[in-house]
Amino acid sequence: MRLFTVVLLAFVFIIPVKANTIYQLIKIPNLEIYELETQNKLKYFYASKPFRLGVQKNIVCFNSDRKILDQKYQLINKNLNRYSANFLKKINLKYIVLCENLSISEINTAGIPDNIMKTLILDVKFNENYFERVIHHEVFHVINDSYKSFFNEEEWIKFNNKNFTYAECSTCSKRLGLDTYKNTEGFLTEYSKSTASEDMAEVFSHLMLKIKKSKFDPILQKKITFIRNNILKIDNNFKF
Repeated sequence: MRLFTVVLLAFVFIIPVKANTIYQLIKIPNLEIYELETQNKLKYFYASKPFRLGVQKNIVCFNSDRKILDQKYQLINKNLNRYSANFLKKINLKYIVLCENLSISEINTAGIPDNIMKTLILDVKFNENYFERVIHHEVFHVINDSYKSFFNEEEWIKFNNKNFTYAECSTCSKRLGLDTYKNTEGFLTEYSKSTASEDMAEVFSHLMLKIKKSKFDPILQKKITFIRNNILKIDNNFKF
């Protein structure tokens, strides 16, 4: 009986210790371990309860059903395994957080990258038509935040026609469509037209999924070359 009591007490105290340790690592509450042993050393956590983040607590995400987590983890892990442990270390990405219905100030979003905390939050319930692509889209934002000098927006803007203007921010734009254009004319999706950084992320994500078109227009070809060349500056062994 005494042995059982000791084991039970140990179990009770281990859970909060793990939760507290995770919080100390990435400052996100209500997380539990999903998977720690992966080929590229990414650590996966999931929301056991809803959480709020930010100074104004305007970042919100909810816990998900275990069956959904298991299904989406396979897909997420397959895509993130495209990135080597060495590359992930260079871009400062180590932790993946899985939850659902992720939003910022009540605006739904597929993911939230934070290269300072080495973390990427992913919404496992995001539209399945674009789910794999947005994984790489969000990874690019981590890359961009870590290597701003490589992805100069002023240089990027010069690729576009002179009469084109991006919005001031992605959340203050009505250009939200994620379908890939049949006729690109410098842009792969409507969302590409929101901001320069979102445009870059859309080009990168299409490259990672090897979404090919019969012929890229001259503007888009310049953008593709720009992304490829600068990713290879980070890691010349990177494979698209």
